[in-house]
Amino acid sequence: MKTYAYAARSATTPLAPFSFERRSPGTQDVAIDILYCGVCHSDLHTTRGEWPGTIYPCVPGHEIVGRVSAVGAGVTKVKVGDLVGVGCMVDSCRNCPSCGEGLEQYCEHGFTATYNGPVYGGGENTYGGYSTAIVVTEHFVLRINHGEQDLAGVAPLLCAGITTWSPLRHWKVGPGSKVGVVGIGGLGHMGIKLAHALGAHVVAFTTSPSKRDDARALGADEVVVSKNADEMAAHAGSFDFILNTVAAPHDLDAFVTLLRRDGTLTLVGVPAEPHPSPSVGNLIFGRRRIAGSLIGGIAETQEMLDFCAEKGITADIEMIPMQAIEDAYGRMLKSDVKYRFVIDMQTLKDA
Repeated sequence: MKTYAYAARSATTPLAPFSFERRSPGTQDVAIDILYCGVCHSDLHTTRGEWPGTIYPCVPGHEIVGRVSAVGAGVTKVKVGDLVGVGCMVDSCRNCPSCGEGLEQYCEHGFTATYNGPVYGGGENTYGGYSTAIVVTEHFVLRINHGEQDLAGVAPLLCAGITTWSPLRHWKVGPGSKVGVVGIGGLGHMGIKLAHALGAHVVAFTTSPSKRDDARALGADEVVVSKNADEMAAHAGSFDFILNTVAAPHDLDAFVTLLRRDGTLTLVGVPAEPHPSPSVGNLIFGRRRIAGSLIGGIAETQEMLDFCAEKGITADIEMIPMQAIEDAYGRMLKSDVKYRFVIDMQTLKDA
């Protein structure tokens, strides 16, 4: 199937038009006409070669929303015309203990990423959502129940949404929980919305006093400027859970000391350089935890999409044409977006 896309040919060249052949749908495959694709910081890291192992040409994009255009004879979950999503994974071994528990993101053999091939290498390259169409095995296709007017805002849920939902659910955030969200960007703004909708008391942490009103509008009950020692000290020892979305090295102790006994600080941002080493004493003297979390499994991604449809939750987005991707990358590096760019794929089809 002839497919048009934008691809990076190397770490130093801008994304440019590219065409390739998608496979014809097999028995368990779903062919999808892509309507929208979110722009994730991972796309920039990968295309620029900032993370090891980029395979070129690289067609990024793993926040995909589209309409089913064809299905294989064995497909039962969706039908032609259905609205569907595809996130960060398009396959896994489906046999290991993690896959058996519906946690395909922790597949012991490495899941197959939606773009840039299998996580642990050794397989064929995969091309992502900066393209007109994609073919995905049925198990990794997600049903979308939002209205058509919301579809562009649904796209970032497939990465930013599930990356924050999975730890909130795993650490049982709900009514009665005091939850902190560090960073108000693509991930953080979804963390605030979801924690609020789950019934928690939400405190947003930002380095920018100018973001106070924005954080409250997203659902934060309180906003703390993390550079203000007095504001931080006022919350010492009080949080059940803190979700840290910041992908730059910083002092984790400042947040660990805000946890109550048995509280957890979970990291979902991966900095290019390590964080300064945290103090062990802060952990030991409160049985506190620093943890990590990676995207989410297919079952919990479907749960998140259904929850967001029920609650009317979408990402806050700025729509761009495919041709503006390099400008969007430049603005993303400066955090000049509220809060996620989404590509209107019609602009690529028209071109």
